[in-house]
Formats: sequence, C-alpha cells, structure tokens
Amino acid sequence: MDGEIMTKSARNKTIDFDLDHAPAGVLEQIVTLQPGPVSLTAIRDRSINGDSFQLVRQFPDQFADLALVDPPYNLDKHYDGLNFKHQSTDEYQEYTQRWIDLVKPKLKPYASLYVFADWQTSITLAPVLAANFTVKNRITWQREKGRGAKGNWKNGMEDIWFLTMDDKKYTFNVDQVKQRRQVIAPYRENGQAKDWHESAAGRFRDTMPSNFWDDISIPYWSMAENTGHPTQKPEKLLAKLILASSNPGDTILDPFAGAGSSLVTAKKLGRHFVGVEQSRLYTAWGVYRLQAADRDQSIQGYTDGVFWERNTGALQRRLKKDESRS
Repeated sequence: MDGEIMTKSARNKTIDFDLDHAPAGVLEQIVTLQPGPVSLTAIRDRSINGDSFQLVRQFPDQFADLALVDPPYNLDKHYDGLNFKHQSTDEYQEYTQRWIDLVKPKLKPYASLYVFADWQTSITLAPVLAANFTVKNRITWQREKGRGAKGNWKNGMEDIWFLTMDDKKYTFNVDQVKQRRQVIAPYRENGQAKDWHESAAGRFRDTMPSNFWDDISIPYWSMAENTGHPTQKPEKLLAKLILASSNPGDTILDPFAGAGSSLVTAKKLGRHFVGVEQSRLYTAWGVYRLQAADRDQSIQGYTDGVFWERNTGALQRRLKKDESRS
C-alpha cells in the first residue's frame, strides 16, 4: 500500500523508499529548472527532475563529451505512474528523432553516444540512429533475466548501440576496459608465461573487450546499487561505456536518467554528469545513491583497473590478499 514501509531482510539492500519516507537531505537536493536558458554550472553534477523534452533544450550547446541514452523501449511499460505505450514503427521513429534533435546539439563535435534497446526496438531504432550519427558497433549484452515463452525463445539480451559524432575522431580507451579471465590451459614460450600472469590465487589474462558482454548481471536485491526501477542498468555495464568513451573530468549527459545509475557511475569514475528524469521518485533514489557515492566509490565487478568475470568475488578477494602479502 502507498506509504507503507515493508519489512525487508537485513541482506536486502534494495533502494525503494517512497517520497514520504525519503532519507533526510534527499528531497532538498532534487533540482528543478525554471523556463529559459541555463548555464553549465547550474546543471553540472546535478540530477534534474522534469521532462527531458522541455529541459534539455534549455542546456548550453556542445557541453557533453558522452551521452548515455536509455529511452523507453517500444513496449507497453509503466514507470512510477508514467505509462509508455507501444507505437507503430513510424511513431517510434518520430519519437526517436525528437530526442535526437534535443540531445545532438548538446554534444561536442567529437563526442560519442550509447543507446540502449531490446531486439524489437533495435529494428525500428537502427535506421534513425544511422541517419544522425556514425554507427561504430552494436554491443550485445547477455543479461540472463527474461520471461519465458512457450511459443518463442526467451529474450535474454539487449543491444547497446555505439555511435559517434565524427567518423574518425572520437575517444576510445581500449586499455581501460580489459577483462581479467582465468587461464585454464596456460601457454608458455621458452618456459615463460605468454600474455598471462601467475599468482598464488591462480593464472590470469587481461583480454581485449569484444562486443558481446556475458559478464554483467542485472542488479539484484542483495546489491547496494539495486533499486525498485523496472529497467535499471548495472553500474558495471555503465562503467565500461564511460571508461571506454570518456576521460576523467569529461561531462556525461543522460536525458532518461531513471534511478541515477549512469550519474552515480560517472561520479565514481571522476566524470561530471548532467541527468534528467521525469519521475520525482526515481530522481530521489538517484540523489540518495549519489550521496552514498561520496562514501563508497566501489563498482561491483571492477577492481584494480580491470573488469572481472561474474561470480569471481571470492577469487578477487583471494588475489587481493595474496598481493598484500607480497
């Protein structure tokens, strides 16, 4: 029921408070804007509550180095009382062009953009993206969760479109997004380890990133980053995008910020951010998480400058302990 505080397990870290029970200092940090142009100083490192289609046009042009865009997929979906209805192909393409017309002028000439979609939405989305940006890649994220279906394959993946403003000049820090994997059958050359290193915790290789990601789980109830948002993206996933396509001190724009995952991850990685979210409740959850990031900059699955395979937490701790002894 509305306003009722549900009893949760001590291990359940899900952020799902209602506005009547928001922690002290959260609601006061939610930013709203008056009509008219605003300076970058007024919006940088802020989570702004309101309609992106009204607010983003107020922002200064060419301020963002990277945009992370997770628009409503072309599905019937409910977001804190805000409903999105499935549209025809023409209608959804028109909707996509509307937010592109808002976001694109805010990007620097050599900025990058990542756009999220499910497989059905991608079919509709792709031609519009290609008409406005250079399409560099399509990342497939195997997210595991998905509803089963008797008459079709269960959908367990999502697309992430990698786009750039300029075909040749853009940021891509490949060494920042390597994945550390265990070496099962180590190869040696002249008796020496080849492209892998050994420790008491095991043998490891830092591998080049591909466009198929199977190492990232959907946030779940025992994770500190988990919220009640129905389409939340993991911080680990967003960290890959941010590290690859921006540098410390850069500014990231998210016009559909949800519960603030991209903003929190940007803050943890030393980037500035500007986020807009229509739901006041989701904005409050994001502000709460931003405040928590002042105390804890950790990102699950990302330590020591590398990304780890899923379910390797115990191994990471063992390796850390081994390194502290040496």
